[in-house]
Amino acid sequence: MQFVKQSIPDVLLIKPKVHGDHRGYFVETFRQDKFEEAIGYKVSFCQDNESKSTKGVLRGLHFQLPPFAQSKLVRVIEGEVLDVAVDIREGSPTFGQHVAVRLTGENKHQLFIPRGFAHGFVVLSDSAIFSYKVDNYYSPECDRGLAFNDPALHIDWGLSLDQLKLSEKDLKQPLLEMLNDECLMFNV
Repeated sequence: MQFVKQSIPDVLLIKPKVHGDHRGYFVETFRQDKFEEAIGYKVSFCQDNESKSTKGVLRGLHFQLPPFAQSKLVRVIEGEVLDVAVDIREGSPTFGQHVAVRLTGENKHQLFIPRGFAHGFVVLSDSAIFSYKVDNYYSPECDRGLAFNDPALHIDWGLSLDQLKLSEKDLKQPLLEMLNDECLMFNV
């Protein structure tokens, strides 16, 4: 596995080695010791999630408040998405900046998003199966989000606004400047 620091160094692109032949392929998608060596600390994933979405579905930008904040290790099993992580750690030199990478079932790349980031993705292919590990359980009371179209974030989702499909919840998320201190309690 190759671990590549992104423009926000705490976010890592993981490029696993894919072994393929006429029968198909084999890929090691997670290995605790190598992963922790790359990020520099221990992470204990406790929940796996999976979603299937059609082209234009945008899920995000989501995060959870402490004490239920989550790190995520995300990947695409089938299809293609643009995956986005926004730094919302108050005091961070990259606060309000984002990383955007294409994850596909073909390239098998993964993205590690630490606690203190809002996360979202948009489906670029006809459909996509998206999988992720988290290191804390989902808590409805701590569930928060950011507006996908916040002009301060400068996110190019790769599709026009009329192609995007969002939930009612995601259409009503606040701008970054509207987040209160409760939402910015992440360690840098």
